[in-house]
Amino acid sequence: MNDQPAAAEPKFRVRAAHTESTLTVYQAYRPEIGGPAVRTGRFPSSWKRDRMTWIKPSFLWMMYRCGWGTKEGQETVLAVEIDRAGFEWALRHACLSHYVRGLHDDEAAWKRLLRRSPARVQWDPERDLHHNPLPHRSLQLGLAGEATARYADEWITGIEDVTPLATEIHALVRAGDLDRAARLLPGERPYPVPDGALAHLRA
Repeated sequence: MNDQPAAAEPKFRVRAAHTESTLTVYQAYRPEIGGPAVRTGRFPSSWKRDRMTWIKPSFLWMMYRCGWGTKEGQETVLAVEIDRAGFEWALRHACLSHYVRGLHDDEAAWKRLLRRSPARVQWDPERDLHHNPLPHRSLQLGLAGEATARYADEWITGIEDVTPLATEIHALVRAGDLDRAARLLPGERPYPVPDGALAHLRA
């Protein structure tokens, strides 16, 4: 867990659990998808490749999104380890999911970029253990088309079911034991994004 106070965090920075060659992102699915994915290390044929899939490096943002694995259709929380080179390819080929004056020439130019980009980025407020929003932002990366295929077939190096971890941390939060809950969080730290890879993605 990052020991820096929240106020010291830059507004836009990728934070993730990562090694020299991989980083971990999170998704949540119904058990019929999540179970086979964990057993085989690949998403099953029932996983729809024609839909945009969103991956999240922030464990707590995933917990906010899936309600600690209690929301319908999101009962199995997956930690998906992916190749860093693939993740960085997606960032280079992504555009923001919304128009930003000054960053894009105009709204029409942004729409053209959106149509041809295989990935898109949203920056949403990071969350604390109570799911309260924090001042800095957490990256969400949406994959479609070529990016989805690369993710499913090339980038994934391992898939782990972290639903038990989510349940355990949630129980500690509900009991008011935030120190123990925080100690169980995945060790996310600033990710060394290559120079210029985020310049076109800062809102």
